[in-house]
Amino acid sequence: MKRVVVVNGPNLNLLGKREPHIYGTRSLQDLEATIASKAKSLGLEVSFYQSNHEGDIIDYLQEHGPGSAGIVINPAALSHYSLALYDCLQALALPVVEVHLSNIHAREEFRSKSVTARAARGVITGLGFAGYEMALEFLAAQE
Repeated sequence: MKRVVVVNGPNLNLLGKREPHIYGTRSLQDLEATIASKAKSLGLEVSFYQSNHEGDIIDYLQEHGPGSAGIVINPAALSHYSLALYDCLQALALPVVEVHLSNIHAREEFRSKSVTARAARGVITGLGFAGYEMALEFLAAQE
């Protein structure tokens, strides 16, 4: 069974509480349940990780990325400045799909640029939980 690593960055542990007018009222646990259900329907195994700390995310990816079929990552604010995370994703040489719950291009100007996106096969932004499901569909179809 293909395994996909799903990583969520800073402040995503506050889903459902933080700016619900932007991110909605469902929690990180709700997101993980949605992803797990979709993964099961696609015959994928998923592992989940969330951290507010850049280095912890990099350590997790370096440990759990190798041998997986790909990575779904919402780097959150790290996407706008983390060259270290970009370097990690590049070094792993796996299919990566970057996901953002909100439309980063419709928000503050600084959010519209993602340095980590250059390491991704694709970026899905603004589609909420459905963006993660689409990312899984893409990774499931990869050989």
